[in-house]
Amino acid sequence: MPYKEYEPQKMYYSIGEVAKLFQVNPSLIRFWENEFDILQPKKNKKGNRLFTPEDLENLKVIFHLVKEKGYTLQGAKEAMKGGSKEIKETQKVIDSLATLKAFLLEIKDNL
Repeated sequence: MPYKEYEPQKMYYSIGEVAKLFQVNPSLIRFWENEFDILQPKKNKKGNRLFTPEDLENLKVIFHLVKEKGYTLQGAKEAMKGGSKEIKETQKVIDSLATLKAFLLEIKDNL
């Protein structure tokens, strides 16, 4: 998993925190915000972006399609519009499997 897990207990994440989670520059997050209508972070009075856990789930899907699967931006947009629910469900399964794999590797190391 090329991005770090996050704690969904937080209500909002700054763009810096999001960039660290995905191990990308904040400029890429801002670029994706402009390209994908599904990303609509709230902004405070200063104009700082505040991402919700739902925004992070959408970013995971975008990251998976663009960075891992090699989709073009247009292809990722079409995939998100066409099968958004299916893609999100697939992403949840991938996340669950990655968590399970990490747990099993930890058990293996402790043996």
